[in-house]
Amino acid sequence: MTNVTRLHHALPLGPAINKAVTDLDSAIAKAIDAAKAAGLPQGLIVSLLHGHAHAETAKMVGA
Repeated sequence: MTNVTRLHHALPLGPAINKAVTDLDSAIAKAIDAAKAAGLPQGLIVSLLHGHAHAETAKMVGA
C-alpha cells in the first residue's frame, strides 16, 4: 500500500485538496438528496454507497 497517502500526515492540506474534498462531499450529499426525493429506499442508498466504498478500497489496496 505504498500508493496510499494518509491525509493526517500531510496536514495542513492545500487549498486544492480542501476544495476537492468539499466538492466531493457536496456532490455526494446532493446525490443522496436526489435519490431520497426520487423515492429510493434508504437501505438501497446506503448499500450502493457501501459497495462503491468497497470497490474503491479494493482498487487502492490492489494497485
